[in-house]
Amino acid sequence: MTSENDHPGSDEGLPDVLESVFDSSAFLKTLTHKPGVYRMMDSDKNILYVGKAKDLHKRVSSYFRQSGLSSKTSVLMQQVCDVEITVTHTESEALILESNLIKKYRPRYNVLLRDDKSYPYIYLSADQDFPRLSFHRGAQRARGRYFGPYPSSSAVRDSLSLLQRLFPVRQCDDSFFRNRSRPCLQYQIKRCTAPCVGLVSKEAYQQDVKNAVLFLEGKSTEVIDALVDRMEKASDLKEYELAAKVRDQISNLQKVQERQYVSGERGDLDVIACSVKGGVACVQVFFIRNGHNLGNKCYFPKIPRIQQGDNKVAPEEVISSFIPQYYLDEMTEKHIPGQILTSHPISESDLLEVTLADVKGRKVGIRTGVRGERARWVKMAIANADHALSARLASKAGMQKRLEALQDALDLDQIPGRLECFDISHTMGEATVASCVVFDTEGSRKTDYRRFNIEGIEPGDDYAAMHQALMRRYTKVKKGEGKLPDILLIDGGKGQLGQAKAVLDELQVDGVMIIGIAKGPERKPGLETLFLSEHSEPFILPDDSPALHLLQQVRDEAHRFAITGHRARRAKKRTTSVLESIPGMGPKRRQQLLKQFGGLQEVARAGVEDIARVQGISKQLAQKIYDAFHL
Repeated sequence: MTSENDHPGSDEGLPDVLESVFDSSAFLKTLTHKPGVYRMMDSDKNILYVGKAKDLHKRVSSYFRQSGLSSKTSVLMQQVCDVEITVTHTESEALILESNLIKKYRPRYNVLLRDDKSYPYIYLSADQDFPRLSFHRGAQRARGRYFGPYPSSSAVRDSLSLLQRLFPVRQCDDSFFRNRSRPCLQYQIKRCTAPCVGLVSKEAYQQDVKNAVLFLEGKSTEVIDALVDRMEKASDLKEYELAAKVRDQISNLQKVQERQYVSGERGDLDVIACSVKGGVACVQVFFIRNGHNLGNKCYFPKIPRIQQGDNKVAPEEVISSFIPQYYLDEMTEKHIPGQILTSHPISESDLLEVTLADVKGRKVGIRTGVRGERARWVKMAIANADHALSARLASKAGMQKRLEALQDALDLDQIPGRLECFDISHTMGEATVASCVVFDTEGSRKTDYRRFNIEGIEPGDDYAAMHQALMRRYTKVKKGEGKLPDILLIDGGKGQLGQAKAVLDELQVDGVMIIGIAKGPERKPGLETLFLSEHSEPFILPDDSPALHLLQQVRDEAHRFAITGHRARRAKKRTTSVLESIPGMGPKRRQQLLKQFGGLQEVARAGVEDIARVQGISKQLAQKIYDAFHL
């Protein structure tokens, strides 16, 4: 690859005043007809636009015509004071360089993809008698197998949860596994066979591992055939309990296969659809791997302001810019599928196919206008893009922007899609209630809110209360009742954060970031300190940070929900619980007593003789009532 900057503005020794004058005629006379990349710059040497060309002279010359330019190009050219080029050997090389430069400089007139840092995988460890399945993100250095990529951490967690129900392969870390003396909770809820304490043979465990691998490879039919054979053998041997267990396993696997299998697909396939409205573009990518739908991921590329507005930028233009930025990246190039289906025809698809094939080392096809089952998947991707775009445009109080700000502030790999926050409320240890509130990309999700009445702890022990609430919440989630969040927010500092980490470690939950939000000096808003499970040092966000505003909003909602529940529980306890605990005090007698005295406080002040005057209450019962309030 060679570079050239053959125009007067780059000659050495010229006065500064001449360096800012761009002579396009002289520049174009010396411009090569070879392929390459051009960079248009303003007077401050800021890159405005990056493009690639099969013929640099022909392409760049078209920008300097006297008429026929689009509105976007006209506005761009009014600001151009210099053009730099890089000559490449091939057009494919130019395409890769263009993609890298766009990601590096993020020019204001290019359609820009907001990058994710990496993709999550399911990892199966190697060289162990009892291998482990786990969530993995980052470099793949450890020995073993990696299944994916998955579109999000929640997709990996859902798949791991599903695998635990089908094939109980352990998901605990090795240190936890080596130091067990008795089975953990996963064994009790039938999500593990307890290899840590020898409750399953190596051969039986390896069979579960083999079936899990076949399932992840898209070979569910082979797994079902093997399980049917195993069930019949168990039945012949009159091992009816084992046969019933395998039968249930087959039934669950059949249901999963019906839900996940993509008819007619056996290889790797991505479906890309785009929707544009109101100056915003949404790109949906569906991941099909080994005949299974691994889920979808949503992107909102940045559109140049001159193009913002309906009908100013076409979906095919967005997809054409999206594909090279998305796939020609060191983090994603190894994930290029054999085929890519697009919702709109794109320009230079032949060039993209050749370039992607060179990177992948195998043939890559880009198709549009497909039929049959594939057309249904493209239609579904378009519907998802339309829905996501409508949700973004109608999001409550800029929820999407706040989530993006939170992603940047916490250096997350992707925009968090679900936040859960816990808070504890009580009065001097009385009627302790824990709250759990849920927020997603559309704001608060009140149907998922939960309250927990805390029992069996030392009054006022907030750590024990938090531990109990988290354990109850996420034990149910591990059983399949609900979803895990991307971020778990705890109202409190290091201590409460430690309780959350202990619970998730015990339940073997990976991929969830835990944040403790502690009130600042004098409990003033804007001075909160954040404690992160993945960082040793706390930090403070600026008081005008949208990310902090989001965390405050979620924390305050959890506080409100906890207080409301606590007050209701306290009121109920103070009006009924004392009388309900007295033998012989049925509902009618309680009601009669409260009516006669005008409330529970007046009953508490009354003497034995006063209470005994109430119809239906004997002297002995009156003594019991008096003792309940005074002993």
